Amino acid sequence: MGPDDIATAMTGVLSEAGPGRHEAFLPSPKVQNHAAFLAHLSDGALICAWFGGTLEGKSDISIHASILPAGTFQWGPAQPLSGDPHRSEQNPVIFTAPDGGLWLFHTAQPSGNQDECQIRMARLSRNPEDPTLISADEGRFLDLPLGCFIRAPVVVREDGAWLLPIFRCIQRPGQRWNGSHDVAAVGVSTDAGSTWTLEDVPDSIGSVHMSPVALGEGRFAAFYRRRQADVVHRSESLDGGRRWSAPQPTDVPNNNSSIAAIRLASGEVAMICNPASAATSPDRRASLYDELGEDDARPDASPEGGCVPVWGVPRAPVAVCLSSDGGRTFPARIIIEDGPGTCLSNDSTDGRNKEMSYPWLLEGPDGGLHIAYTYHRRAIKYVHLAPGWKNASGGLA
Repeated sequence: MGPDDIATAMTGVLSEAGPGRHEAFLPSPKVQNHAAFLAHLSDGALICAWFGGTLEGKSDISIHASILPAGTFQWGPAQPLSGDPHRSEQNPVIFTAPDGGLWLFHTAQPSGNQDECQIRMARLSRNPEDPTLISADEGRFLDLPLGCFIRAPVVVREDGAWLLPIFRCIQRPGQRWNGSHDVAAVGVSTDAGSTWTLEDVPDSIGSVHMSPVALGEGRFAAFYRRRQADVVHRSESLDGGRRWSAPQPTDVPNNNSSIAAIRLASGEVAMICNPASAATSPDRRASLYDELGEDDARPDASPEGGCVPVWGVPRAPVAVCLSSDGGRTFPARIIIEDGPGTCLSNDSTDGRNKEMSYPWLLEGPDGGLHIAYTYHRRAIKYVHLAPGWKNASGGLA
């Protein structure tokens, strides 16, 4: 599909795309849409949030959301949830607090300077007269250092503390951020989000997009995207998320693109990602923001003491990888969609970008699977797999 074909299909209407599979392109007024996040709402609806605008890093990039009411077959209109005219607002995370409050967290950065990013937290409100409508208040920035970035949801510790997975884009004086010194951390709030402290994950240079999964009895496994575009890494906490081990490699390739992981009702860990790596493709680009065209004479950050980030590895296929050993190995991999995955450009209007990336997944109460991901940077694609999807997909790889 070309950009115009995708735009025409962005109606939000679910259509059957095979036995037990329905799909939709979410509605959006923007020409670029990326970084989908799915969450259940208290009335059984689904909400999908993402960022949209003209080009990642531009100040017109802001957070949007659409709601699929329970029992319906059309996503509601895209609702703007942010609008900072000076920052690129990215990577939304939606959280239902223990008291029922609904919150939006997202990043906000000037241009491509992720090392100057701040995290904003805003309260969300549903429209009581229209279940497809939602709005956000102005919110506030968290009291965390510059360069904190997010992608995965808040985890509530057994003592009530909120744990926000973070990756830190470390500032290098006089040098431009390029991902070479990013590390993993956890933001901790013991007062329902009013104040935060930061706890680093040890020996985690290059391990980002921390995605924790509760395994029971106070044990967690966390999974990481890798700046080095080698393989997904994994770390553990045996004390309810207070301390984490250093990330170690798994058997799932990673292309320096986002991952997400959950624990299914069966006890299996399901991780959705692009199982590709730098070893599978020679494609490379200079950086994530090399198309912004803004005047910045600083040199790229030196990899000394950090890592050499790899950008441009194709972002495809989208696959659900399954583990029965707590995420140590993922022998079953179910392809959701495949394609060239070309991402040497972020442009969503000229057809060069073919990525299917930044996937998210949720398991429904009935065992069905809800999936959302970026489609050619032009749209957010939603896929629903009916209960029994593991046996009916026929897509084992």
